[in-house]
This record gives sequence, C-alpha cells and structure tokens, in this order.
Amino acid sequence: MSATFDRRSLPEGLVEGRWTTRDGWDIRHMDWATQSSSRKGAMLFMAGRGDIYEKYLETLNHYNRAGWDISASDWRGQAASGRMTENPHVGHIDDFATWVADLAEFWPRWKAEREGPHVLMAHSMGGHLVARALIEGVVDPDAVILSAPMLGMDSPGGIPVSWGHNLAKLMRAFSKPHRPAWKVSEKPASPLSKRQLLLTHDSERYADEAAWWKKRPELVMGPASWHWVERAYASVRHIHAPGQWEKVQTPMLILSTSADQLVSHSAIEKAAERLPNARLVTYGKECAHELLREVDAVRDKAIAEIDAFLSAQFGTVQAEAAE
Repeated sequence: MSATFDRRSLPEGLVEGRWTTRDGWDIRHMDWATQSSSRKGAMLFMAGRGDIYEKYLETLNHYNRAGWDISASDWRGQAASGRMTENPHVGHIDDFATWVADLAEFWPRWKAEREGPHVLMAHSMGGHLVARALIEGVVDPDAVILSAPMLGMDSPGGIPVSWGHNLAKLMRAFSKPHRPAWKVSEKPASPLSKRQLLLTHDSERYADEAAWWKKRPELVMGPASWHWVERAYASVRHIHAPGQWEKVQTPMLILSTSADQLVSHSAIEKAAERLPNARLVTYGKECAHELLREVDAVRDKAIAEIDAFLSAQFGTVQAEAAE
C-alpha cells in the first residue's frame, strides 16, 4: 500500500450517510469535502456490479487533494444498501430502469447542494447506468468519465448480443430467477484463483477488497442472478438502439482495455464512434478490467488521462502534494 495513503481505512474528513428513495429504499452514500485552497468542483463516483466505493478511495483521494469535493453512492441492493434476495451474496435487480430512476432521483439533490462544475465518474456497470441516464436525459453533468463501462458483455466465442439475451431468458425460465448465474468469481466457469487476473495485475490493490470485506462483512457480494443477466442484456440492447448514443452531447472520456474479459471492448468502441463528444483511450494486455486499481505503470497513465480531460474542460487539475 502507499506510504502516504491507507487504502484500507476511511480517510479523515470522509463522512458516510444514508438517503431514502421515493419508494422507501435506504441507500448509503459518502461525502468528502476538499481541503484544497483551489477548489475545482464536485465529483460523484458510481461503482460497478457488486462493487464498493471503498475500493476506489486511492483514486478519489487524488481528486479530493486536487480540489474536488468527492461523493459516492451505492446502487440499491448491493454494498451497504441492502439486498434484493434472501441470499445476501447474489446480485439482483428487478430491472436496470430501477437503478436509473434512483440515480435520476439522487442527482438533482446532490447537484443542488454543491457548487459546480459537476462531474460524474463511473466504473463498469456504473458506467452503463450513467450512460443510460445520459441517453434518457435524467442527469445533466458538465462532464463524464467512464472506466471500462459495461456497454456489452464479453460473451464466450463472441456470440451476438441477441443470442446471449435469448440464452439468458432460457436460463431464467428453466431455473429460479434469483439463482446465481455462476458459482464463483466475476465470470462464468472461472476458478476463484483466476479472479484477480480478470480485475487487476496488482496483488496488493486486489487484496484491498478482501480487507474491506473482513472489516465490513455486509459489503460482500458474489455472482449476479440469471434475472440480472437477462435484464443486463435487455438494457445493453436498449442503449445501443439507433439514435440513442447520438443524443448525448456531454463531454466524455472513456477508458477501456482490449484485454477486458468481463465487458465488451468492441461494444465500447462502437458506442464511442457514435457519441458526438467522447474520447476513447484504449489499453492492451497490460491492463485488466479495473483500470483505476491496476499496477502503477498502468494506473498512472489512466489518472493522467483523466487529469488532462478535466484540465481541458475546466482548467488545470493538480494535486497539492504527491500521493
């Protein structure tokens, strides 16, 4: 771990709280006001499937020091925001539209309480949901940063999305919708010992997650349900429909890796080609799914790309001191 930042403890000044949706769901969030004398704006971070914002404190620290007020919120049904099924280790949702509606409800509350500019940063499934919220016009950030967004799934053999969707429908129909779609890891048929290779080449950063799970057992989540998988395919088809990406005028930076084995890099490339104001930065085999938790040689480049993007949009972003 870094000698100057403890990734496995909440930093001084970070405040956790709860907010309640219109339908009564209790959701965890956190706020971390910058102490920089040169405030840049406010940034809201949204994590991925089964993910926790604790894993990204190192990156969020960089932007907090650089002058950004940082916030993050769980998605309902994961992290410390309850569960959708009796099995606390299964990720589930009735429909991705529910998550989009939650973000649409939280966004104006969050924005009204903070001076801009307002930036949305999201990873994986979080990137999918932020992209969908942009397409549907329910959020209006000044800029967006997406890390390995789940704009498609990395299907075995590269089968078409429609085939994958039909298979998910069959599996949901012939088994319980709440049944986990795979046994371990983040990818069907992948042994637990190989999970790290799907996420990051950095063993210490990978171990941060287990350390947080031990400290906060309520954060633990495993596979998604078959219903989640089917709804994910449906949502992917929704966002890639004709005319959808072309609606989004928001300045956007997308970070992706061609070696990703969880989300479809080709789907990200296709979306980027259609987005009017997006820049795609692509990494290769040196980078796994969690770009912001990779080895320093990779992560530093990703952070530099984000810094340059924010600088181009809003002015120079520089941390007050080295991390």
